[in-house]
Amino acid sequence: MAERSFAKEVEDLKLGEGDLFRGEGILAITKALLQSGVAYVGGYQGSPISHLMDVLADANDILDDLGVVFQSSASEATAGAMLSASVMYPLRGAVAWKSTVGTNMASDALSNLSSGGVTGGAMVIVGEDYGEGSSIMQERTHAFAMKSQMWLLDPRPEQSCIVNLIEKGFELSEASNTPVMLQVRVRSCHMTGSFVCKDNKRPVFTLRDAMNAPKRDLSRIVLPPAAYEHETEKIEKRWPAGVNFIQENKLNEFFGPAGRDRQGKTGLIVVGGMYNSTIRALQLLGLSDAYGNSKLPIYVMNVAYPTIPGEVDQFCQKLDSVLIIEEGQPEYIEQSINTVIARKKRPVSVHGKDYLPMGGDYTAAVLTRGITRFLEEHDPQQLGNRAPVPDAAPFLSNPIVEKLKDVIPPRPPGLCTGCPERPIFASMKLVFEEMGEHHVSADIGCHLFSILPPFNIGATTMGYGLGAASAAAFNVPGAKRSIAIMGDGGFWHNGLTSGIGNAVFNKHDGVFIIVENYYSAATGGQDILSSQAYNKRRKTNNPITDALKGVGATWVRQIDHTYDVNKMRAVLTEALTTDAEGPKIIVASSECMLNKQRRVKPQVAKAIKGGERVIKEKFGVDEDVCTGDHACIRLSGCPSLSVKELDDPLRDDPVASIDTTCVACGNCGEVADAAVLCPSFFRAEVTHNPTSWDRFRDRISATVIKYLQNRRETRTVSFEG
Repeated sequence: MAERSFAKEVEDLKLGEGDLFRGEGILAITKALLQSGVAYVGGYQGSPISHLMDVLADANDILDDLGVVFQSSASEATAGAMLSASVMYPLRGAVAWKSTVGTNMASDALSNLSSGGVTGGAMVIVGEDYGEGSSIMQERTHAFAMKSQMWLLDPRPEQSCIVNLIEKGFELSEASNTPVMLQVRVRSCHMTGSFVCKDNKRPVFTLRDAMNAPKRDLSRIVLPPAAYEHETEKIEKRWPAGVNFIQENKLNEFFGPAGRDRQGKTGLIVVGGMYNSTIRALQLLGLSDAYGNSKLPIYVMNVAYPTIPGEVDQFCQKLDSVLIIEEGQPEYIEQSINTVIARKKRPVSVHGKDYLPMGGDYTAAVLTRGITRFLEEHDPQQLGNRAPVPDAAPFLSNPIVEKLKDVIPPRPPGLCTGCPERPIFASMKLVFEEMGEHHVSADIGCHLFSILPPFNIGATTMGYGLGAASAAAFNVPGAKRSIAIMGDGGFWHNGLTSGIGNAVFNKHDGVFIIVENYYSAATGGQDILSSQAYNKRRKTNNPITDALKGVGATWVRQIDHTYDVNKMRAVLTEALTTDAEGPKIIVASSECMLNKQRRVKPQVAKAIKGGERVIKEKFGVDEDVCTGDHACIRLSGCPSLSVKELDDPLRDDPVASIDTTCVACGNCGEVADAAVLCPSFFRAEVTHNPTSWDRFRDRISATVIKYLQNRRETRTVSFEG
């Protein structure tokens, strides 16, 4: 169950020649693949690519009609290896994943793919998750493209440009026998736009054709001596063929005044993905309109790698200075442009990171500041049309925002309301109170939020599914055991072999917790091997415990209700104290609450509307009983738990309070019970479409409660008198 369904939108993928497509960038990318005649598509979800995988899954019927094979890959390495189908056969194939983590995972497959080269067009669509909104380490795909000499496309964020680059990318791959990478950013994936469609194409050569007529070419297989010849082939054949194709098909673009029409001495060389932000910055400086009519010449590198020397030389003629706009570090493109200029012996000066930040997002504000500094020193007359505002733009330094930083506390990302992972970490905190702190290796996924308040658990995170492997070095005798955590998504991604298999093989005397919420939850709720929902195209319901036993694990405990904090604490204590040899593995299972609510809420609403009797639960806090200790909040951190000031002048401390977002998971009450806190939590039941018996019971209950309230009030008045 993905977080979003594209069942309605995918109908637009059937549009044909001359039709106008309107929609999100993710759908435009999918349409471009179908127009390109791909034979197969694969990939692994991860922002900002998750929705591309969801679109492809929802479009399965359309893909089937075209003879396109789609596969949700077990990992990025699986997807990368899938492209081997294009090595021997003229099959067009594409895979997608989140970069750079996905590219790192698939690097072995991609290195071999780029060494031997391809016959059919092979494309890797990577979600370049860089900048402030990223959830990973700050690195760029560009380095990998350079290392393996795979062409890197970075299309200008405009749908017709993206679609054209995908179609031409397959042709480029085939013309140069080289796999191509196409990177798209979050804004590109989710922007809305339009383009004129072409008809979808059935693959000219299919996977069935390849299987029925197998072929092998030793020169494409990465084995000596062919492996040594591949490097020479890259330089002498593939590189020139790629450069020629890029030039002849004008994949890079020129904007603004050219030749004798130029009014100034400066120009901009912009990586495709940075074009829109650059135009916005120029607009703020009065040097462009909103439609991209720039007063400065701009060379847009929709092909970020390789650099095309002839185009760079052509652009730099009659210019004194150019500014390179590439986000991130190191300054790969700036170095490349400098090399071209030096070899051509042009007098133009090349600038980039001396005016723009080495790292971080290149927002319109950042670019405005950098371009202003560049023009002030190299072409000040261009700034004559600038609006009279200090420091280049009115929003570069906002004193109100700076003051708010001192007043408003930072809000760390946290687990959702009712998340079944909260009681796991609450149990760990309770165990640590008794047994002391332990080293905890964390993993990528929702559970990574346990590193932050209120749990403050976890010392390292080394990659998706590597939580267990991160504790490998701690397999030594000691007073305490190490603890490693990973989710079920990471477990199936690579944690089973790299973590658990490794721990079993090495008789690791540590504790391993597998957080099972039945989905690849952190990437949008996609199904995995152990998902319990029925999936007509996938085999689900494969127990994790069976896989654990299959690799030789013997101490395995299954907990089917993580909200039972007392049970979780008892099993954790047993794992940390048992004399059993080898890894101690706990599978803690409860359905992801976010996905459960997506599934259950429509069912409940339909039942209520249909007149069925439905009971909905809510939890609350008895203000008269709550002591204001707030230990429940410190051990839970649920967003629905907050504090409330009372009007009682005799009580200074605010009490705990549960708001309307509560999903009645019961965790706060369980935590209060396990920690021997105040019994102030209560559960309320709201009955929709009540029966006659329900109404009768309600009247009796109301009468009794009213009698007891009056009795207490009478006693209070009597006591005061």
